[in-house]
Formats: sequence, structure tokens, C-alpha cells
Amino acid sequence: MTVVPPAFDHLPGDPGSPVILHVPHSSRQIPADVRSGIVLEDAVLERELDHITDSHTASIAEAAAAAAGVTPWRFVNGLSRLVVDPERFPDDREEMLAVGMGAVYTRTTHREPLRPAGTDPEPLIERYFRPYAQAMTEAVAGRLAATGRAVIIDVHSYPTDPLPYELHGDGPRPPVCLGTDGFHTPPELLAAAREAFAPCGETGLDSPFAGTYVPLEFYGKDARVSALMVEIRRDTYITEPGGPAGPGLTRLAGALAALVDAATR
Repeated sequence: MTVVPPAFDHLPGDPGSPVILHVPHSSRQIPADVRSGIVLEDAVLERELDHITDSHTASIAEAAAAAAGVTPWRFVNGLSRLVVDPERFPDDREEMLAVGMGAVYTRTTHREPLRPAGTDPEPLIERYFRPYAQAMTEAVAGRLAATGRAVIIDVHSYPTDPLPYELHGDGPRPPVCLGTDGFHTPPELLAAAREAFAPCGETGLDSPFAGTYVPLEFYGKDARVSALMVEIRRDTYITEPGGPAGPGLTRLAGALAALVDAATR
């Protein structure tokens, strides 16, 4: 019998915690029926997964949750972003459509074909994207109901050297990039992140990746939902492009735990 990996995990934290650690891009899992719609040979696909996966970010979030004074909630994607990318807009608002990387990717990190020309994204959006978005919406609503606020901390990684798909890859690439939103990232959350990650090296702002993830039901509408994206440069904790984690993982997890603690207060 074929084992189908879970599409996502919503892992409970302390009832009084407003924090959700969101880990959308850490998995390499692709269901067999989705794999059949990808044109890459197996070895090439594995290399693409090395480049596109935020390797070990789920482990960073898990270790941070264990170290935090008040355990945050976690929402972890169980499938590769090559199935669907839950952080993209599912429509023409998504700027990454320009390089074939909307909610359903049709191109690779090196702008080569990933899926056949003319692939209809809607079946994958219906099967995976919308249930994920709904569950994340409910997770945020749960924190609002329980604590009166929600703090989404997105946990990502990015390569030391820019990949061809990046639209804004010519800017600074600090050890930790903090992605912000003018509506959902309050100054005190950003300041807390800068302080928490100071032991990990320089922190930069919105370069090479900008913005945050907030479910569309709350996006730009509900200031009780705050959000920050943490992008970790991969050479600080793994052998690139997708190798094993090193001692940097523990240091980064400790910094993320410090941010969780600050956001919880």
C-alpha cells in the first residue's frame, strides 16, 4: 500500500501563546500522482529539490519551540513546494508567475521546464492549496480567539548565491534576512528579531526576499495579526545546496526561541 504523506501538520503549543511558527518549504515529499506530472528525471528532480527546499527549517522550528519559555504553535507543510507553494497568491497578483513559479510551479530554479506547457494548475490548487490556506486561516483565528492576537513567524532559508529564478537577487544577502509587511509587521516585532538574531551575524531587511505570509482573510485588514518572515542564509547551518545540518542549526534555533519569547510577552 502506498503511504501518502500528510499535506500539513498543525502542532499545538501552549494555549496562551499567540505565536505560530510557519514552516512552508521544508519538505521534499511529492505524492506519486503529482510526481507523474513533473518532467524531470529522478536525479535532476533530486537536485532541484536540493535548490528549492528550505532544508532543516522544520528542525529549527521544532528545536526553537522546545526551547521557548512558552511553547509556540507550529504549522508545517508536509509536502514539497513543488506540489503547490502555499505562500503564493493563487491568481494574477503573484509576481513570481513571471518566472513560472506561481502557486503551481511550471519552471525550475534555473528556469527550465518543470511541468508540461499548458498544465492546468487548478486541480492542484483545489486539492492542496485551498485546504492548506483554510487550515492556516483557522489556526490564526484560533490564536485570535484564545489570546486576542496572532504572531506568524515564517521560517525559511535561502542560498548563498542567487539562483536564476530570483527576481530580486542582486541585493544584499545577509546571514539573516527579515521580511516585513507595512501593515502586519510592527516595529517592536522587527526590533525583537534584530536583537534575537544578532548572535547569528548581520541581519538585513527585505533583501533578497521581502514580505510576510498572512492568510488572505486577515491580510491588510486585521492589525491583530502580526507577521515576520525569517530567511536564513543556508551556509550558516548546512552544506549547500541541500546537505546535512551543522552546528549552526542549534545557534539559529536558540535565536528563534528568543524571538518567540519576545513575541509572546
